Amino acid sequence: MKNMKKIWAVLLALTLALSLAACGGKSETPAAEAEKPAEAPAQEESIIYAVEAGSAGEAAALENGFEINSVDTQAKALMEVQAGTSDAAIIDSLMAGAMVGEGTSYPDLKVTDQKLTEELYGVGCRKGSDLAAFIDNVFAETYADGTLQEIANTYGVQEALVEQPAPTDYAPAADGDVAAIQNKGKLIVGITDFAPMDYKNDSDEWIGFDADMAKVVAEKLGVEVEFIEIDWDSKIMELDSGNIDVVWNGMTLTDAVMEAMECSTAYCNNAQVVVTK
Repeated sequence: MKNMKKIWAVLLALTLALSLAACGGKSETPAAEAEKPAEAPAQEESIIYAVEAGSAGEAAALENGFEINSVDTQAKALMEVQAGTSDAAIIDSLMAGAMVGEGTSYPDLKVTDQKLTEELYGVGCRKGSDLAAFIDNVFAETYADGTLQEIANTYGVQEALVEQPAPTDYAPAADGDVAAIQNKGKLIVGITDFAPMDYKNDSDEWIGFDADMAKVVAEKLGVEVEFIEIDWDSKIMELDSGNIDVVWNGMTLTDAVMEAMECSTAYCNNAQVVVTK
């Protein structure tokens, strides 16, 4: 009996020791875990957006805090994405419709669902110029007789057209820009390579919706038309210096543009869209 008591005492001591050891193990686990360095959160790779310098696309990108790669033209912005030197491009929806997707110059690119802005196109003349009113009257006349819609159909922008008011009686000033252009016999139009608004055909001639409408205005002025490629970021300086008579290249009617220029009525709807591979 005495031996049995000794055996039970030994068993009880072993059980207690094992129990304390188990408790000690549990108390060390959280401390060990706490000593492990925390894993850093996954960093999102920065997306670089190619934009045309001085454009509404650049303004939209900066407003959204995007990292940008500014280039000379929207066409070059698309080239940046194609080459992989930028992740995306922000361009006008009208250009995207003509240049991006199956059967276009950039079949491997696509327009995303992301629309950054909605805006209107207008034509820019020097501040105070009577040429803007002359152009407004041409828009009104060609909208009324169907010429505007016909040219829009040619370049696939008919859905973007803005309805124009009825023509009004218009008399240019004797000492205004209209008279000066008629005296020199030439309307000088500042543009960039921007399909479907202004671009060159196989014969190296400027065509496009804006180019063709500028030709109509020149015809009604009784003068020739000359197209000059400009740095879009310097368009106001080109205009004010007299190097060009008008900026006609899918120009968005921003507050800054309308403060710096005498602008025509809006003639096309547009938006800034994102293009990726």
